[in-house]
Amino acid sequence: MERSKNLKTYVGLSALLVAGSAAFFSVFGLSSLFAGARLSVIIMAGSLEFGKLVAASFLYRFWNDVNKLLRTYMTVGVVILVLITSAGIFGYLSNAYQGATLGFEKQSTELIALEDRLEQLEEDKVFLKDELEAQVNDLPENYRTARRQLRESYNPQIQKVNQDILDIKGKMSDLELNLIETGVDVGPAIYLARAFDTEIDTVVKFFIFVLIFVFDPLALSLVLAFNHMIERDEKEKDSIEKMYDMYAKRKKVETPKKTESKVTKKNKVIKKIPKQEIKSRGGIKIS
Repeated sequence: MERSKNLKTYVGLSALLVAGSAAFFSVFGLSSLFAGARLSVIIMAGSLEFGKLVAASFLYRFWNDVNKLLRTYMTVGVVILVLITSAGIFGYLSNAYQGATLGFEKQSTELIALEDRLEQLEEDKVFLKDELEAQVNDLPENYRTARRQLRESYNPQIQKVNQDILDIKGKMSDLELNLIETGVDVGPAIYLARAFDTEIDTVVKFFIFVLIFVFDPLALSLVLAFNHMIERDEKEKDSIEKMYDMYAKRKKVETPKKTESKVTKKNKVIKKIPKQEIKSRGGIKIS
């Protein structure tokens, strides 16, 4: 009995925690979807979440007692509310994922742009050197002054390109370090995406769908299980009370019989005593 009581407490606590968490994520997920009326959506979604749990408990307790039309409507309403809750949880988790990967994606885009710029500068550097060598080679060998002047005219351009390359490489190094720090938040998703050779978004969507298909249905199942345990305890309590009432009635019925038998026995004894003896003794007091 003690184990059953503890289990009922655990089931009730689990139902409260899971249902409360599902309601929290769903309500704030829906409020993010309709950000223009956030407070109104929170109030509406919160009342619907509470109504869903109450409706599920009511249907479990009085399934055979309510009207068929009302029963069908409430069942459909609970199923639709489960879907709405799942949609709200999906919105909340996807928004959280986008917030965590926003900086990562921004830095990744900047890194790709810097890589493209670095490649272009490397090509410009090679082009300037090739053009310089070609023009130097076109000059006669005795035109040393002209060759020197030609090199001096190209050197500033080449040095500028080299400096730009160094600057970009420095920025790329900083971005790569920042990507490592930012990637910690989405590191597991990146690892799984690489392990399954797919995109990060696909992996995250898969896990979000798994969570929403388990989250709210489990909360509803725990609420129904808690109702079942309460109903069972009530039936056990009623059966004990009925047994006690039957026992009490039985004792009431048996007690007069025993009293009646004693009185009858006394009367029988009195009848056996002769009348003359009664008169001589002045009567017999019957207690």
